[in-house]
Amino acid sequence: MTLTEMRSLLAKRDIQLTRSLGQNFLHDGNQLRRIVDKAEIMPADKILEIGPGLGPLTELLLEKAGEVLAIEMDARLVDFLCERFGTEERNADLLTGALAGPPEKTSEPNRSSAFHLLHDDALGFLKRERRDWSDWKLVANLPYSVASPILVELAAGPRAPKLMVATLQLEVAKRLMAQADDHNYGVLTLLVQIDFEPRDWFKIPPECFFPSPDVDSACVCLVRRETPLLPENLRATFVKIVKRGFSQRRKMMLKLLKEDWPEEQLSRAFAELKISPQERAEKLSLEQFVSLSEKLSS
Repeated sequence: MTLTEMRSLLAKRDIQLTRSLGQNFLHDGNQLRRIVDKAEIMPADKILEIGPGLGPLTELLLEKAGEVLAIEMDARLVDFLCERFGTEERNADLLTGALAGPPEKTSEPNRSSAFHLLHDDALGFLKRERRDWSDWKLVANLPYSVASPILVELAAGPRAPKLMVATLQLEVAKRLMAQADDHNYGVLTLLVQIDFEPRDWFKIPPECFFPSPDVDSACVCLVRRETPLLPENLRATFVKIVKRGFSQRRKMMLKLLKEDWPEEQLSRAFAELKISPQERAEKLSLEQFVSLSEKLSS
């Protein structure tokens, strides 16, 4: 879908895009193909797309994947997508049976993939449904206003997708790719990287979107770790340490953690792990946070 086609379609349907919903639609064909290439989609793959908009990425996904589930919040766009791809919107109650059933034929003869369209708030759906996405891949131009919480929600635990390829703000992308002692390193970095390895990323210029966003954008590729770094029963401790440690970035981490653990236990754990009591959270590696979680949970 070209920019001209996108403008014409929106005008014809009298659709005014909403900034609060993060509606900046990617129209550049080269960038869309780069995103799909990063996902390395095979015919048997199941794809979760959040925020399909007018469907330019959806179309490419349907050409390669065996199954696509798209979640769209805007009812006006849901109506258009139903017409474009010859399908009907689903509700969450009917979705389980649909995903387990045979591929749903669409109106276009060259598209044999199963396509399911859900009219829902994606973040609310993910929190509410708690589905197993471990056999799925996320490939999406995420709404920028909720991109971070969506990734954190999807990434946590053994039900996470095996791959996440997402377009989001460049600032958020840098946080996802960051390493210790980087000013972009923080809570988001650790909550995602505990389960996912950052593989690759590339920038996308603002003019590739309509309307052009006021911020730079990037596509990131995150791969689920084959071997978990953290036992699932320690996740709550890990999250508490990370959030407390970065609650005041310029303060020493040990002092901040005293809100939740006895000083004696903290001092002993820091000494055993050879972490300076004056260290700040941004200096600790992911592996050190994992080791600290193990020490403080005992």
